[in-house]
Amino acid sequence: MEGWNLESTYADLPEIFFSNQKPAPIQNPHMLIFNEGLAQSLGLNSHKLKSMPEVFAGNTLPFGAQPISQAYAGFQFGQFTMLGDGRAVLLGEQITPEGRRFDIQLKGSGRTPYSRRGDGLAALSPMLREYIISEAMFHLGIPTTRSLAVVLTGQDVFREKVLQGAILTRVASSHIRVGTFDYLVVFGTKEHVQKLSDYCIWRHFPWLENEEEKYLLFLREVCKLQAHLIAKWQLVGFIHGVMNTDNMAISGETIDYGPCAFMDTYNPITVFSSIDTYGRYAYRNQPVIGTWNLGRFAQALLPLLHGDQENAIELADKELAVYWETYQENWLSGMRAKLGLTDVEEGDSGLISELLDAMEANRLDYTTTLRSLSFAQHELPSWYDVPDKPEFNVWREKWKARLGRQSQSKAESMDLMKKHNPAVIPRNYLVEEALAAAEDGDMDKTSNLLEALRRPFEDSEVYSPTPPEPRYRYKTFCGT
Repeated sequence: MEGWNLESTYADLPEIFFSNQKPAPIQNPHMLIFNEGLAQSLGLNSHKLKSMPEVFAGNTLPFGAQPISQAYAGFQFGQFTMLGDGRAVLLGEQITPEGRRFDIQLKGSGRTPYSRRGDGLAALSPMLREYIISEAMFHLGIPTTRSLAVVLTGQDVFREKVLQGAILTRVASSHIRVGTFDYLVVFGTKEHVQKLSDYCIWRHFPWLENEEEKYLLFLREVCKLQAHLIAKWQLVGFIHGVMNTDNMAISGETIDYGPCAFMDTYNPITVFSSIDTYGRYAYRNQPVIGTWNLGRFAQALLPLLHGDQENAIELADKELAVYWETYQENWLSGMRAKLGLTDVEEGDSGLISELLDAMEANRLDYTTTLRSLSFAQHELPSWYDVPDKPEFNVWREKWKARLGRQSQSKAESMDLMKKHNPAVIPRNYLVEEALAAAEDGDMDKTSNLLEALRRPFEDSEVYSPTPPEPRYRYKTFCGT
């Protein structure tokens, strides 16, 4: 009746990978928000389940669930740390009507063996924040985990102050991380790394199963997925905030929306995370950190790549080079599309760099500046301003000349740009307003924002304008 079709193949791995763990019971759960569209795509009965908060609080386990918490580690700001699902329980893997497999995980569902000194609980604002941002990413076409529901627990969560408790139901292609491999390097064996690699190949890259060099090709596929993902982040100005290896999913999906945010004023050293004191995870550093994280992944795979370590390292280095080449190709082609360029010229990289330099020098908004270029002057909506700055005007004339050298018409270029330059993103101030209202029991701002985020390439007089100048430096926190 509810549409559950759960399997638990991860629980078939050796016990070092997980611990059996039931969610902590909740006395009076209340459904705050339910993602009906996602539920339907998973083959679930959304009409029935949206009135069953006890399922998404963990009080009632779905048929076929085998709840576990996953073990993993991670290099947090470059330092190895033992981690694991300290407040999350994986219920199982939902098999959709099309045969796709998705993890169903409860986040904030109580203590686990990996909680260390934590309480295993989560507060409303960070859970709802993950719901909003992950939905925005999905509709922008960026690979991401998604959120199925947020349930209020009716229990207090004690942090710097008393907060409302909540549980998020997260949906992911899997929750296997680079940090899962980091964990096995320290606490497992070569056989454990091989078992997990074989499982990942079976689950995410089945076309590699019979290849002679399947582990090398596995590394290559993960490198390419991360290159695609991080290029997409850069193209929309998304800053993850905490790119530790435990927050890099093997599947190539964005995972763990803690101190993330979208950049307003273009500045490549932008950092939002309150704990990123030295800017390790600043906007401009994200592609490089991707390489560093993948280096840790490659290190775990070395014994599977070649019997001789020097040869294994040489093979791994070549695949890391593939990551960087793929990233550059994806970012450059994406920027060309954002500027309406349909062919390739040698000077395009320089033209793009000049634009970004002008945007930085004049403190221009990244999203609205690019969106405003997508319109002819007489078609520009009133809430957009075309920057009138000397450096920008010089660049614009070069750009117009560049457009004039391609066979496509200006109108065709503008159409291309409108499809690649979003008009609506989850602006930081809008997200904060929605979260504050939700804390007071008003979900209207959240609902309206989510509705706009479902159509990110449609101009909106309410959600598209450049945001007001913040009165203080915006900070985000690792609350998820």
